[in-house]
Amino acid sequence: MLEVNLPDPDSFLKIRETLTRIGISSKKDQTLYQTCHILHKKGKYYIVSFLELFALDGKDTTLGYEDIARRNTIASLIEQWGMCAIVKTPMYENARVPVSSIKIIPHGEKKNWNLVPKYNLGKFKQKPN
Repeated sequence: MLEVNLPDPDSFLKIRETLTRIGISSKKDQTLYQTCHILHKKGKYYIVSFLELFALDGKDTTLGYEDIARRNTIASLIEQWGMCAIVKTPMYENARVPVSSIKIIPHGEKKNWNLVPKYNLGKFKQKPN
């Protein structure tokens, strides 16, 4: 997970919405798969890959270098846009992917896309009795 500091209380919701429009797009239709989320845990904020969230849930995951690099690149974009400040770590400094490998949907165009999260934060299914 990549820790970030938020400049103001509204930043969390802004980042959460922005991350819904950043990810990997389907080549056959207008679908974007969200790859990163913002997580608030014990007073700290993190940008996390959906695969890191699977690992936190104890599920099997294939989290690899490219997933971390994609997360870092997305977090770097969010930081460049003034939405957060990244708490730098050695893993963050070195792992990146080209921005061209990530699809960013402008806010005004999101109605034309099917935005699909690969992980649903805070939504739990009830277990049958």
